[in-house]
Amino acid sequence: MEKVALITGAARGIGKATAELFLENGYHAILLDRDEEALMETHQALENTSAYLYDVSNPQAGGEIAARILSEHGRLDALVNNAGVADFGPIEEHDQSKWRRVMETNLDGVFYMTQALTPMLKETQGAILNIASISGLRASTLRVAYGTSKAAVAHLTKQQACELGEYGIRVNCVAPGPVKTKLSIAVHTPEIIQAYHDAVPLNRYGGERELAEVIYFLCSPKASYVTGQVVAVDGGFEATGVGLPALRD
Repeated sequence: MEKVALITGAARGIGKATAELFLENGYHAILLDRDEEALMETHQALENTSAYLYDVSNPQAGGEIAARILSEHGRLDALVNNAGVADFGPIEEHDQSKWRRVMETNLDGVFYMTQALTPMLKETQGAILNIASISGLRASTLRVAYGTSKAAVAHLTKQQACELGEYGIRVNCVAPGPVKTKLSIAVHTPEIIQAYHDAVPLNRYGGERELAEVIYFLCSPKASYVTGQVVAVDGGFEATGVGLPALRD
């Protein structure tokens, strides 16, 4: 029976690249996103996919999604919790609405989706892959909500791995560093790009496909004894300390 993977935030970027890799490896990919236009565009471009228009921050969505997957596909083998939002700014400007907007998608959504789909993953001894961020492993300015939400996702991953391991479910986390996406190209100035290049030992941004390769590996049988891990896919960014640009000079 064909294996099935659900990727949230799959309309673009890392989510889309991840869906493409699952497809290449014989899976049916369920693309979930709340951006209807982008979701349908990606769905139409990729064969052997289903398009699910949902917002993971909605506590009721998980149950509906689980019932639909069971009815339409009969199984789930991999869940990739990729959907996320970012709202950068000074601490003083993070009012309750901004804080909750980030937390309800980046953290609450991961919890809701995993909770709702755990019964199906028990049946297949499937895999869960949560997307955190390098911002959850090392602090930086203007990311008080975003960084905190992603740090929580990293720990949530370990909680899930400890509890679900007895059912054969593996849970891991990927923490992307700077990645070359349409969004980063649009918002990162040449100065920001150069600063990242100086701070990253590999001296470049990562690619969406490079992230997808690690995500797929951790969901695949090749990682059958790997669970509870947070893997930084960041060109060495998290491993470095201060002063690297000066040392290069």
